[in-house]
Parts: sequence; C-alpha cells; structure tokens
Amino acid sequence: MPLATTPPTKPQKKAFGIEDLVSLVSQHNPTGDKELIRKAFRFSTEAHKDQKRSSGEPFINHPLEVARILAEFQLDTVTVVTGILHDTVEDTVATLEQIQKEFGPEIAALVDGVTKISKITFQTSEEKQAENFRKMILAMAKDLRVILVKLADRLHNMRTLHHLRPEKQVAIAQETLDIYSPLANRLGLSSLKRELEDLSLRFTKPEIYYKLMEQVAKKLKEREKYTSDVEAMILAALKDHGYQDAAVTGRPKHFYSIHKKMEKRNLTYDQVYDITGFRIIVNSVEQCYGALGLVHSLWTPVPGRFKDYIAIPKANFYQSLHTTVVGPGGERIEIQFRTAQMHETAERGIAAHWAYKEGKEDPKETEKFTWLNRLVEWNRDLKDPNEFLETVKLDLFSEDVYIFTPKGQVMEFPQGATPLDFAYAIHTDVGNHCIGAKVNGRMVPLKHKLKSGDTVEVLNSPSQRPNKDWLKIVKTSRAKSKIRQFIKVEEHEKSLAMGEMILDRELKRDSHNLKSLLKDGSLQKVAEGFSLKNVPDLFSSIGYGKISAKKVLTKLAPPEQQQPKQETQGLQRIFEEAAKKAPARHVVKVKGIDDLLVRFARCCNPVPGDSVVGFVTRGRGISVHTRKCPKIFDSDPHRLVDIDWDLTKKTERNAKIRVVCDDRPGLLADMSKVIRDQNVNITRAQIGTTKDKKAVCHFTIQITDVSSLRKVISTLEGIPGIISVERIQKKQS
Repeated sequence: MPLATTPPTKPQKKAFGIEDLVSLVSQHNPTGDKELIRKAFRFSTEAHKDQKRSSGEPFINHPLEVARILAEFQLDTVTVVTGILHDTVEDTVATLEQIQKEFGPEIAALVDGVTKISKITFQTSEEKQAENFRKMILAMAKDLRVILVKLADRLHNMRTLHHLRPEKQVAIAQETLDIYSPLANRLGLSSLKRELEDLSLRFTKPEIYYKLMEQVAKKLKEREKYTSDVEAMILAALKDHGYQDAAVTGRPKHFYSIHKKMEKRNLTYDQVYDITGFRIIVNSVEQCYGALGLVHSLWTPVPGRFKDYIAIPKANFYQSLHTTVVGPGGERIEIQFRTAQMHETAERGIAAHWAYKEGKEDPKETEKFTWLNRLVEWNRDLKDPNEFLETVKLDLFSEDVYIFTPKGQVMEFPQGATPLDFAYAIHTDVGNHCIGAKVNGRMVPLKHKLKSGDTVEVLNSPSQRPNKDWLKIVKTSRAKSKIRQFIKVEEHEKSLAMGEMILDRELKRDSHNLKSLLKDGSLQKVAEGFSLKNVPDLFSSIGYGKISAKKVLTKLAPPEQQQPKQETQGLQRIFEEAAKKAPARHVVKVKGIDDLLVRFARCCNPVPGDSVVGFVTRGRGISVHTRKCPKIFDSDPHRLVDIDWDLTKKTERNAKIRVVCDDRPGLLADMSKVIRDQNVNITRAQIGTTKDKKAVCHFTIQITDVSSLRKVISTLEGIPGIISVERIQKKQS
C-alpha cells in the first residue's frame, strides 16, 4: 500500500467564510463581540495577503478554520479571535505591538504564547526536543487557552497534511502522536484526540490504516444492522422502565483504538468483537446507575470490566459509568452511561468547563489541573531536559487509579502504582523512609500494585534509605525523580570523598600538603586547567576516574619540570590507548575522538542513528546507551559523556524485531522475502505459536542505521496477516 498522498475524493463544499464563523459563535455565545471577530479577520486577511498554503489555497483559510474549530468547542470570543490572528506575528510583517494596539493586551498575550509554541519543533535532537517541550509546558501554565489554540492549529494542519512531502507527513504525524494527542487527552478533548490519532495513524502506518478501512467497509452493513438492533433493544427496555427521555447511540470505535487493541492483545480484526461502543444518556446520576442495573439484567456483565468514573471522576473531568456485557450473538459490547452534561464534558473537556467567560477567570477551574501544576514543579526540580521529558510523558500517557488515604482523601495514580508511589505523593521524606504499607488493613510488600478503591497507610523507619531497586517498583514520575535525586546525591558525595582521599594520598607521596594547596588557590587553578568550576568538581572527577591523581600532580609541577609535549588528559588518554588495542572499530565518537573501543549496552541495543550517550563504567570503559534508556535516567549524570555516531562510516549492527501474525502457511516466507528485498540479512529467527493460533516471530537482523530498520518494520506491517511489528530494545528475560 503506498503512502497516503491524497484523501478520498469528496464533493466540493461551499467555502467557510467569516459570516459563517460569526453565525457559529452566535449560536453558543449570543453576547459575544461579533465586530471584534470581523475586525480580526480583516487584519489577518491583510497580513496574509498573497500568501498561499502548500495546497495552493489562500493562507487566510487556515486561521479561519482554526477559529472555526475553537468556535465548535464553544470557546470564548477572545480565544476565537486569537485563532484568527495566531499566525500573523510569526508569518507576516505584523508585530505584537500592533496586535496589542488593535485588540488589547489579553489577545496580544495569547497570540504571543501561541507564536512561541509554534516556533518549537520536536523533529530535532533528543535534548533539543526535551528542552522545547519544557518551554511548551511553561507557556501552557500561563494560560491554558494558548494550548487550546495550538491544538486547533495542529488539528487543521493534520486534516490538510496530504499536501506535504511524504517524509514531512510522517514526521508531523509522529510528533502529533507523541505530544499533541496525549495533551488533548489530558485536557479532556476526546473528540479532538480521536481525530488526531486516526489522522496520525493514516500517515505513520498507512498500510495498517487502509487495511482497517477496507476491513471495516467489508462488514459495514452487518455492523450497522447489529448496532441498530442493540440500540432498539436497549431503548425499548429503558422506555418500559420509565426512562422516557433516554437516548441510545452506537458508534464504531476509531481506527487508532482498534489498531492499539489488536496490537496489545495480539488479535486479528475478525477477533476484535467490541468494535462498536454504545452510549446511554439519561437525565440524572441516579438514572445512570438505574440504567446500568437494567442493562445488566438484559445481558451478563463481564467480570472486572465495570468502572465508575462518576463517583471518582478522571483528572480531566471525565465522568461516566463503563461496563462490558456479553450481548446478542455472544459478542462483547462496551456501554457507557452518562448525563447530557457529562457527555458535553467528555467530548469537550476543559472547553466545556472553560471559565474565561469574556475575560473573567475563575481560579477554581484552573486549580483542577493539578497535573499541570506538577509539571511546572518538576520543571523547577529537574535540571536534565531529557529526564523532564521522560517525566512528563509518564504523566501524560498514564491511565489512572484512585486511592484513599486513611482519612478518606482521594488521590490519583497511574495504573501499576505501588505503596512507594503513594508514600512519595504524601512527602519526599515519607517516601525516602518507607519500609512497608497496609492496604485495606493488610500488610503488603512495597512492590504491591494498588487498585482503585484501596485505602493505603504508609509505615516508616528513620533508618530506611532509597536504593536503585526502588526504581523498578515505582510507577509515578514524582517517585522516580525523588529516588534518582537521592541516589545521585549519595553517589556524588561518595565520589567526592573518594577523589579527595585518592588525591591526598598521592600528594603526600610527592611531599605536597592538600590543605596548603587548597589555601593558596593552587588546586583551584588546576581545576580550571581541566575546565572545571571548582575544587569539589576536581575531587569528584578523580573519584569517578575521569581524571587521574597523577595528572593533577603534573599540573602542580613548575613549568620547567613539566613535559614539553602536553599529554592527552584523563579519559581521552585511556580512550586512545584502548583504541590502539581495539580488534574492531565502532563508528562512534567521544568528545571528538574517533574509532574508540566501546561497549554497546545490551539493555537498549543502540543502532546507528539512535540518539545516544556514553556512560563511564567502573573498569569497563564506555558503555553506549540510547538517550531513552531507563538505566541512563537512573545513573549519576557526572558519569555521562557526550557521544555520537560517525555516520560517514558505515557498519552493520544487529537489531531485534518482534512480529505477531496469523499462523498461516507461507507467511514466514513472505516475511523473509520482504526483509531480503530491503537488502537486510536475517542472522537469527525464533518462531513460536500461541494457544490462540498466532505466530510470534523474533528476528535478529543486520542493519546499517535506524532508518533502514524503520523501513523494514513499515514494509512488514503491509503484509496481510501481520498484526504488529515492534523493535525490541530491552534485554529479553
């Protein structure tokens, strides 16, 4: 299946104009300033005159469509006007001062915030991406309407992505999945999230997207009849029991949701039964529970699949009852129960609760976004931008469970959270000294996984201290960051003491006195000679093995006693000696030195093109890890060194992929041919089958860089019968 280049042909619609926008705003906000909207349109039209989009249409169509999306979410006039003006400062000669003069400080501040976010690009190096994400979080924290405009901007860009080059399509779609879709989810914008995910799937995995489209189309009439029959059965039962105003709708799940379910459970499309979800909307909370009981009397509920988000709403305001039942024909069907107000919140999230009613902010609403406050707090605590990015992603992607304190307070945690996460959520010291916990009155180990509704009591001991094993137990980003922080400080202090001891011993052998050298500033000069800030950094570098004590003595010697030829210092000298003895050359560079003997970490198995970092091991040289490797976040940053691939030299590295597929004759031959056609060699293949007649294939292949690996994965996904293909970077147990 070729990459998506043009959308299916649709009948031409009348162009959306400014009066259409004014009319749309008036439907939900009759008192809104219509003339301000028209004025913004005239200003934007003049600023963008003669500009064209990639499609060839006038550029003004884009900000108008962004404003339309914001109006559809029933946002205030100020936000809609910002949507019209959002590109003027970035893409035209218009200035922020002009915006402020014409439209006031509030709109100018929003346009400025969106402009700053728009300048952020995530298709850069890992470190740059992390730093850019940090900037975006801070812009959001100042005014959440900034990110709402940006999400509307991204949605319209995704709708028109087919006009760009294929490689640009993939990059923008992947960025949308990584960054903007999770943000939409966290803000409760369900309908926007669904559309972003489906559009992203279309461009990142077109083979899978069009295969799903074809499979859905094949069974469309059959699914429509089934959906209609179930709707009628539920509605009739509700009417018979007095729910006269109830509404029942059934709708197919979006493609991305189906794809993720197939991937997660190793299912083919035919095995995904709950393709259609049903929604029952009633008048009150009491009727939600009553309708639930009625449905359970019609069909058998599936154990463990009931969730009550009414009693304990999600962090993004979402409220509904969820259940799965064995419906007609033995099919599992998912059903949600909610009121009309809950439905509005579920679809529009923060937009439904938006408190900026024509410029009046209600602080009670913004206080609900505790997760955003946490991100801002972590931005202050975490100096490493990569660690900040990993922390943020943990928080954005997590599904929540709800835990009670002994006093009945509700706290939210990601699935898989443990008592240690709970302890760190209370206070850092409570976490650092946690020795165990009682869950619902019973003693449990620290690694016990908490479930919604659990009541947790933490047990402490003053002698308890965090250790690295705790990082394997905790799930929350707060707990991870606090444990890492403690371990890093502890290791740094040990290294500093060790370095001071080693240097003191060497100085005594050479008739020097450490205290005297500290007092007269000699060691400070030596530290600066090694490009270090101060003497403690010098001690620390000696303790880590980055600088030898003998090199310090050489620096302390008078110039006439020093060797005329300056030797390479510390690690570089060791690296160069190792390189001379190296049986093979690896295409990596450490601080500008080529062809080093290095060890590639088995925990993440980096390949050329991955973003990598070097870790100074004790006695085993440099270990190369990907920057996303969890071990790097758990390690002391003082032992990390810059390292990069020398892409001018080609070498082959082994990469592992896992393929889940139908167990059908000839499929293995098809996969082997596809891999061979990419000029890639299979060095090892391990094939197994599951009880449900699936084949799980592990291939080890030789590739030259990460782009060739992505091409192999993309091509495999296009083979009929393939359920999922993924790269394996973790060491298999």
